[in-house]
Amino acid sequence: MTTAEQPLKCVYLCQALTTVYLIVRLDERMGEIFIQSGNEIEILINRDGNWIYL
Repeated sequence: MTTAEQPLKCVYLCQALTTVYLIVRLDERMGEIFIQSGNEIEILINRDGNWIYL
């Protein structure tokens, strides 16, 4: 289950990346959201809503 912060951050980041190929995946086991855009951008949103480039 996602936290309240994750969906908000996910929508914000996905909106910023809509001009390129985009994959969004929820890792239910770890409770994290993974975003991949094109071949270069990978972002992980942690349960607390903080995110990092991978």
